[in-house]
Amino acid sequence: MAYVSSNRTTAALSLGDRFAEIRKDMADAWRAHRVYRQTLRELQGLSPRELNDLGLNPSMLRSIAQDAAYGKQG
Repeated sequence: MAYVSSNRTTAALSLGDRFAEIRKDMADAWRAHRVYRQTLRELQGLSPRELNDLGLNPSMLRSIAQDAAYGKQG
């Protein structure tokens, strides 16, 4: 599951600006989630032979899709 987090300073922002930032953060999170879903769907569409040719096994697919969408974590 994706979570939206922001480290921006909001003390000097108006309420409207804060909502605009929240909306932007949510849109960014939604775009990343779409990349994750599309990448995972494409990887799951590969045959076992194609995965083997790429040096992948099915247990790695979610991790690869997560890296593609959100970058390396940790």
